[in-house]
Amino acid sequence: MADKTEFDVAIIGGGLAGLCLAIQCAQRGFSTVLFEKEKYPFHKVCGEYISMESYPFLQSLGLNPEAYNAPKIDRLTITDVKGKGYHFNLPLGGFGISRFTLDNELYQIALAQGVKVVHTKVSDVVFKEERFSIQHNGHASTARVVAGSFGKRSNLDIKWSRPFTTKKAAGKNYVGIKYHVRYPHPKDRITLHNFSDGYCGISAIEDEKCCVCYLTTAAQLQAAGNSISHLQKNILGKNPQLEQIFSTSEFLYTEPLAISQISFAPKSVIENHMLMVGDAAGLITPLCGNGMSMAMHASKICSETFAAFLQAKISRGQMEEQYVKRWKQVFASRLWIGRKVQQFFGHPITTRMFLQTMHGFPSAAKALIKSTHGKPF
Repeated sequence: MADKTEFDVAIIGGGLAGLCLAIQCAQRGFSTVLFEKEKYPFHKVCGEYISMESYPFLQSLGLNPEAYNAPKIDRLTITDVKGKGYHFNLPLGGFGISRFTLDNELYQIALAQGVKVVHTKVSDVVFKEERFSIQHNGHASTARVVAGSFGKRSNLDIKWSRPFTTKKAAGKNYVGIKYHVRYPHPKDRITLHNFSDGYCGISAIEDEKCCVCYLTTAAQLQAAGNSISHLQKNILGKNPQLEQIFSTSEFLYTEPLAISQISFAPKSVIENHMLMVGDAAGLITPLCGNGMSMAMHASKICSETFAAFLQAKISRGQMEEQYVKRWKQVFASRLWIGRKVQQFFGHPITTRMFLQTMHGFPSAAKALIKSTHGKPF
């Protein structure tokens, strides 16, 4: 497909959702093109914890997490702003693996399946006469169906004036910061440390490393003079657990990875007849730790819906209706619960009260944790 410009399926964005979708479409025999502006392998701001609901799915794509010594995680600790810890079980559990490793392995599988990967930025997508025209770097490719998997916020979101891109609709503006470190954190545990107006997760990944990723408001970073080091010392450092991590870890990045303009506002699942997958369709709060599993599950729903249309079993309108219905059935409540739970975090009083309540009522805590996880798919 080196010179091919007409495809059954086009996917914009080569993150987790896009790669998984591309592999499934190719496995079904559809000609597939994937547009990704970065070159693999590369790091992404991400908590890098995947719940076990995704394990059999990854195996079906040809990837075995055990081959990368991905640590198994079945314990959760959450600290309040002052560093007091509350411990919980993770009934389903998960495992830790970096996006650097995971995405690159899926990329290699996609290539082996015959997916054409174009490393460029898509400038526009136009739907006309039952075909999509994908504009990229002065060129155009066409496809019968298109999926948008371009992450939390992209140039296409702005171009199409998607509602969440407006300041009023987006609500609070968040920033995410991520490191890989060496730190003696228990491999079987994911820990969320609260601090004023934010929280920071740490968990083990492959190669005896840990992922440290935190979320806070853009306003708080601005108040710190837009200095990440100042923010970490004077705000995160007030939690003694975080002060310990940031003062004693061996940091493996010369500079942290950062992403801004993160919004947890609801998003449309269909845009210009494109099916949205992953963060492009809706962003779950990181404290729930399931964004990656949701991305993969959405890719499976999308591939099945694409297949029904491309095999002439349903119309385009039915394809869109079925995708929206299935997406909401699987994800809507998880996103809503995540937004509600997030409101209790990052404040000294509400965080402590929430954690004390959950710790005092284990059955309620178990039900809440379960509500943010799905079932194997």
